Amino acid sequence: MNPIERALRGVDGFQQRHRAPGVVIGVVRKYGDDRGGLLSALITYYGFVALIPLLLLLSTVLGFVLHGHPGAQRSVLDSALADFPIIGDQLRQNVHSLQGSGLALLIGALGMLYGALGIAQVLQHAMAEVWNVPGVQRPGYWPRLVRSLLLFAVLGTGLLLGTAAASLVGTALGGVPARIGGLVVSALVNTALCLACFRVLTPREVPTRLLWPGCAIAGPLFTVLQVFGSLLVTHELRHAGQVYGFFATVIGLLSWLYLAAQVTVYAAETNVVLARRLWPRSLLQPPLTDADEAVLSSVARQEERRPEQRVDVSFHDGEEPGEPGDTGGTGADGSDGPDSTGGPDSTGGTERPVRPDSS
Repeated sequence: MNPIERALRGVDGFQQRHRAPGVVIGVVRKYGDDRGGLLSALITYYGFVALIPLLLLLSTVLGFVLHGHPGAQRSVLDSALADFPIIGDQLRQNVHSLQGSGLALLIGALGMLYGALGIAQVLQHAMAEVWNVPGVQRPGYWPRLVRSLLLFAVLGTGLLLGTAAASLVGTALGGVPARIGGLVVSALVNTALCLACFRVLTPREVPTRLLWPGCAIAGPLFTVLQVFGSLLVTHELRHAGQVYGFFATVIGLLSWLYLAAQVTVYAAETNVVLARRLWPRSLLQPPLTDADEAVLSSVARQEERRPEQRVDVSFHDGEEPGEPGDTGGTGADGSDGPDSTGGPDSTGGTERPVRPDSS
């Protein structure tokens, strides 16, 4: 064993003996096993697709609202919209030029609906992947559509409650206490909103009490992301030119959406790891731990697509079949090889049953 492998084995042994680092490693490994990066990218794409038509819809609505209303025009110029790249420049240069268009309103509404339904469907798919739900047990199109509409209702209610709570805190307090109180209220509202959304998106077989840990982590992180996004627009992009501001806004928006998607997926992975006790995981294999085998078997079983289909998973000690020293194929007497009986293979390894998942 070389010095690098010896050091890694030492780190591996430490994290397997201690709960906190073991859980963290378990969550990170589960994120990789479920291809969490791909799920986050899908959520980011549909989130971006939903936001672009939203900007078109916003511009069209502003055209209807501001036309012939000087007071409303002054209010918009004094709002945060005036600091937003591209749109802010248009507003400051000639707020009277904005005009509503019925066609633009229709296109923006349809585009936003497509993107919103897409992100709701992808979020449901991500939760099914994270909880390793077999394909044969996943809901059909119409139940998923009902869940999507319910998700929109939950998000809308949560945003209204969050805005109202922040306004009350700002009215009751002033200065630094108001800022701190606003952040605390935002973190609490985001945590409750995250729990409600996870309840809608997660399979019904999973109890609500198992969804709290990830949401308690995700709620404050979403607040941090919101503060970071506000600071980016207010301080970094406020006086940016149109070209620079456009590219900076697109890149910043994509990065922000991807971070939010990663927080969502990691929060869900945390719930699964804690609910099924999927730790400790090994950093170097072999050997595999019980948690390694449980995760790998769940990932394999979720590929079941038909009621007639069944996926069985087993693991072998020692050398794997097909490696040097394994005869494989058929024996000299024409019978199947030694591994076909499930007993000891030609290398002395044995086939072991897999620990079942416990939701």
